[in-house]
Parts: sequence; structure tokens; C-alpha cells
Amino acid sequence: MADTLTETTDQLAPGAPVLRPAIHLDHCVIHVSDWERAAAFYGAVVGAEVVPFKKGFVFRFGGVQLNVHGPGQIGEPRAGLPVMPGGSDLCFRWSGTVEEAMAHLAAHGVPVELGPVTRNGAAGKGTSVYFRDPDGSLLEFITYASE
Repeated sequence: MADTLTETTDQLAPGAPVLRPAIHLDHCVIHVSDWERAAAFYGAVVGAEVVPFKKGFVFRFGGVQLNVHGPGQIGEPRAGLPVMPGGSDLCFRWSGTVEEAMAHLAAHGVPVELGPVTRNGAAGKGTSVYFRDPDGSLLEFITYASE
């Protein structure tokens, strides 16, 4: 892996050192059309800590945060065009079995759109189920056999 990373980096920036510090995703942005509906869904279905912020909320999952844009609140600076409701595609690690994830979704009346299917995620090969948030963003729960 290190050789591939070095080769790729050298192709992009000849002579540049390879970045090696510990890096992990801190936050990303989603956009919702209804604050209360989104807070209820992400809190109950996805397990987020719903944290009031300005006119809306942010959603926290341990050390990762979803910044939320919505009615009356769009962050600055923003990347190009604003994120639109329903335009996100996010994967969350589920710590139980895929059957438990599917039962959890069913208990909340959330239909599974696809799955279970084998996918590759941050921890390697896993099993995923796909579903949508109230705005139509594609969400995924992935499980890993070793967990």
C-alpha cells in the first residue's frame, strides 16, 4: 500500500513528501428540508446525538459529525453549489449483525432499498443494507464479520 501511495503521490506532485499523519473524517455536510423531521430520523434511526446549533442542529456520532444545512441556515464557506436535500450518500458502521440492522429499520418503518449485499468499506469486506432518509438521501448500514 505504501508503495502505491508513494507512486500515486509522486505522479501528482513530483518530489512531494507522502502525507503520513493520522487522519480521519471529522465532519461532512448534509442538507435537510425539515429540521424537526430530520432530527427525529437521525436521532432514532441512525443513532445520532442531536445537538442544537444556530437555527437547526448538527448530528454527532462519537468523533464524527454531520453538519446540517437547512431552512434558514447554510454554512460559510461552502463548497460550490449548496448541498441539496436528498443529494447525500452516507455509510454508517452498524456494530451488530445485518439482520439486527434490518430489524431496526423495520421497527422504525424504514424500508430497505437494497440488501443485504457485500460491499467494501473502511474496514474491508462487509455486508450492507441501503435505505433513505426523509429527504431521499441514500444511507447505508455496513456490518463487519469481525465486530
